[in-house]
Amino acid sequence: MSKKYNIGVDIGGTNVKIALVDEKGIIAYSNSVPTRAEMGYEYTIQNIINTIKESLKESNNDISNIGGIGFGLPGQIDSLNGIVRLLPNIPGWVEVPLAKIVQSEFNVPVKLDNDVRVATLGELNFGAGKGCQNLICITVGTGVGSGIVLNGQLVRGASMTAGELGHIIVEKDNGEICGCGSRGCLEAYASGPSVVKMAKEYIMGGKSTKFKEIAQGNEITPFMVYEAAKQGDAVAKQIFNIVGEYLGVALVSVVNLLNPEKIIVGGGVGQAGDLILTPVREAIQKRCIPTSAAAVEVVPAQLGESAGVVGASILVNQK
Repeated sequence: MSKKYNIGVDIGGTNVKIALVDEKGIIAYSNSVPTRAEMGYEYTIQNIINTIKESLKESNNDISNIGGIGFGLPGQIDSLNGIVRLLPNIPGWVEVPLAKIVQSEFNVPVKLDNDVRVATLGELNFGAGKGCQNLICITVGTGVGSGIVLNGQLVRGASMTAGELGHIIVEKDNGEICGCGSRGCLEAYASGPSVVKMAKEYIMGGKSTKFKEIAQGNEITPFMVYEAAKQGDAVAKQIFNIVGEYLGVALVSVVNLLNPEKIIVGGGVGQAGDLILTPVREAIQKRCIPTSAAAVEVVPAQLGESAGVVGASILVNQK
């Protein structure tokens, strides 16, 4: 008899989301707790364990109703052995045997993967990628990541780091320095920080814009630039156009190489919709091999904030 739910856990730098998810991808119960990274990984894991127990109790379930627990984490994950190798933005998580710790507590299967791959699984099974065999799911936020599905299978790669779309080189000479240490990476041109950088450079030129008004002296955020663009601000629209063009140029290579049916775009900056998707589509139509361009559709992600927990919940069903 199949179990009633799986548990999906989405660990972020600020919060951990936990949800009971049924086999149709519907969230029956969800909870959220602060990550409290400064307290160390042992504290965070114990907090997650306690919250899972509370969530079971509050939803009138017990562990016998749970098929397994899946985790999505923002970093390098050895999904084969259930080990968190490194989380760049959450200090202290180095070589942590997370699956073993949680499995010994609950005695159910536990699996882990990178957060973008987990979101990709969510979109493939229950979101914009339903029915697809070949797709790329991109998140454009603080960084740029992607999950790749070929012939219905999630691609992890030789060292489980496949999908680092943000580090495709888009400027060969004298490119911007990227957080990874290289130069000219897509992430340096098409991410939340690059939107803010362009907005600040424009203001430093002494110009007045809607996003400057919206900020009212506070730090500018990508969302403020998006709001200004929606209100028709020409500079804000141009900033998103530039981001979309860089993203499009990188995706031309991806489309020619992998021939996907769909490219699904999500993440904070990805939520700008057609402001960013139109230049991506134009680049693909103009510069891709025509047969590959004709086969691919560029669409917004559907699951939004819940992609992480929904995708994590089905990790335990994967090969």
